[in-house]
Amino acid sequence: MKNIYKYVLASLMVINFASCTDDFEKINTDPNGITEESLTQMNNNVGNEFPPMFLNVFNVTPAWNYQLQQGLMGDVFSGYMTAPTPFAGNVNNQTYALVDGWNTFPWNNAYGSVMPQALNVKNAVELGGDPNGIKFVHLANIIKVTAMHRVADIYGPIRYTKFNDFETTGEYDAQDVAYKAFFEDLTTAIDGLEAYEGDVQFVPFDMSNLAGDIAAWRQFANSIRLRLAIRISKVDPALAKTQGELALSASSPGLMEDSDMVINTGFPHPITVISGSWGDVRMGAEMESILTGYDDGRIDTYFNPSADESLAGDYKGIRMGIDITAKSEYGDHASIGSVIDGETLTWLTAAEVHFLKAEAALRGWAGAGDAKANYEAGVTASFAQHGVSGISDYLADATSTPADFVDALNDTNDIAYGSDVKIAFNDAGSNEEKLEQIITQKWIAMFPDGQEAWSEFRRTGYPKLFPVVVNNSGGTIDTNIQVRRINFVESERNTNSANVETAIGYLGGPDNGGTRLWWDTGAANF
Repeated sequence: MKNIYKYVLASLMVINFASCTDDFEKINTDPNGITEESLTQMNNNVGNEFPPMFLNVFNVTPAWNYQLQQGLMGDVFSGYMTAPTPFAGNVNNQTYALVDGWNTFPWNNAYGSVMPQALNVKNAVELGGDPNGIKFVHLANIIKVTAMHRVADIYGPIRYTKFNDFETTGEYDAQDVAYKAFFEDLTTAIDGLEAYEGDVQFVPFDMSNLAGDIAAWRQFANSIRLRLAIRISKVDPALAKTQGELALSASSPGLMEDSDMVINTGFPHPITVISGSWGDVRMGAEMESILTGYDDGRIDTYFNPSADESLAGDYKGIRMGIDITAKSEYGDHASIGSVIDGETLTWLTAAEVHFLKAEAALRGWAGAGDAKANYEAGVTASFAQHGVSGISDYLADATSTPADFVDALNDTNDIAYGSDVKIAFNDAGSNEEKLEQIITQKWIAMFPDGQEAWSEFRRTGYPKLFPVVVNNSGGTIDTNIQVRRINFVESERNTNSANVETAIGYLGGPDNGGTRLWWDTGAANF
């Protein structure tokens, strides 16, 4: 019965609310205002648009959709995980032969189950005539920004500011235009929701652990504002500082420093299927190098010891982009651990917020506090999130460094780790040295969200990720610079070609995986 309910709910997600709005005209003309019955119906119609948004920031079912939205893209490009499966004869994303059929899924999920639903909420509220319905628009826009900045961070230009107008819906924004719109939407939502703190009408529709608490949603939106401010800190430092200081201001709603943003999906985490049932993903080489080198206790939560008896229970990873002929070669390396157990999925951690503040402090933003204190608070929050002990000794460790990677089967894949970055915060170090420590620990703490980890690697160069051994890109992606973005999707090129050509012009380079995004400057971090 539970499974039947899930799939009935999933079916309802795509039903347009319009058929249930027969009484909107009456609502708009009732001289005594909106009846409680009509208001309840309107809220339910709006509420029906939220589940697909909640379930498609990360797509959770079926598991193969997540695998193509996230697993064979950000999760592998970030160094978190590697597929032991030689898909398409080992000519696939992991060897930089970007597969168009795979790489449409982040786009399709966003434009099938996020952007239209946010528009439906806006339209329903406008038709309903209740001015208090604006709170649902603000909440939908927070989720929309959370989803769409990830899409922009994959492709670059996206359809965003002109999406709601039929005449212009196919037009793209340059990434800087989209980011400015993200900030505008977040600011409007944060400010507009202040009057609704204590309101409980979102409670029945909230699939997160925030349980409809409007004050908590304002904090989440403010934390996303800080994430995006840090993201653009190199390419537009003035705008980044303005938005970052708004997020850090004492007059802001605060940040999610004490709790994580977790979505209760009602479905098993898709990685449990991809790793456990299918055996299609295993520990990445960089995760092995960093976690074993640091003797980091989080490894027991993140991964399971290798099933291969010859590895004697070691946590062994796989380097991405190597010559693999069969899944059986590396299939018994370390699988993904209990971090993915249950029916929840994490959008933001308290640890990430502390690391955002740590970098903001390095950049001199008002209200950021002390970089070392924020760094240590971030590591502490991550240890607490995963129930790991020994935080004091870990933070005091000034000697451990990431280990060199040794391939268990083929020594041609062995590689030295590219840095001796340590754990104990080096207050006497340069800003660059401090940033490497901050981003390395942030990278550990954000697991398993490879999309965010890949974005931060592209922005900062940290942590040090290993280059591929086999590069099947035909020269479009530099082995050492690594993959920077994903091509525009094939369906858009076929049906919206003129607007795609305009969007390619916004890139400043060809439409391939070697072209940097707007915020990925390739310049020094300071």
